Amino acid sequence: MNSEKAKMIRGELYIAVDPTLAEDRRAARELTKQFNDMTQAESPEAKAVMKRLLGSMGKDCLIEMPFRCDYGYNISVGDNFYMNFNCVFLDGCPITIGNRVMLAPNVQLYTASHALDPEVRSSGLEIGKPITIADDVWVGGNVTVVPGVTIGRGAVIGAGSVVTKDVPPMCVYAGNPAKFVKKIEPKEKKERAWGKHGLKKLKSYKLHLIQR
Repeated sequence: MNSEKAKMIRGELYIAVDPTLAEDRRAARELTKQFNDMTQAESPEAKAVMKRLLGSMGKDCLIEMPFRCDYGYNISVGDNFYMNFNCVFLDGCPITIGNRVMLAPNVQLYTASHALDPEVRSSGLEIGKPITIADDVWVGGNVTVVPGVTIGRGAVIGAGSVVTKDVPPMCVYAGNPAKFVKKIEPKEKKERAWGKHGLKKLKSYKLHLIQR
């Protein structure tokens, strides 16, 4: 398949004003408006809209309003995913997010890019690269992730960072551009005990929501 949509998803130059892509963006705007007009992110109605919008969504996910994306169908999120307020995903290429990932407010994931040559750029051609966020990643507030980046398992991205290169697993990165801060060591006994207590509280909270 060599449609503009297929070129976009493959990360090749494509015509963004293609009628099929324009209709896909319109459909995504309608669904995000439905979602953003709601008041309870954990409601069955809100989750149903997100399942229609996203390419795939795992179990026990919570996505806060408002949320914006270009297409939706190029976004896949794993189990126990949490996304705070006002995040933006430009998903011309696939955005793949693993299990137990947490995104703070105003996180921006941009797969979309443009040619450096102004003549090519003014022609309306665009290009993108996929973004991958592995399991157990925590991304701080106001972080921007640019096209082509992979963030490894268990990594932490400091608030306000601009992530321009791949982040290895179990590392803290921060800054603009984001740079290595430290390696994340195995949990201390106190932190491990707190984590077990937190999981019990979370399960109790989810049970409460189901029973309401």
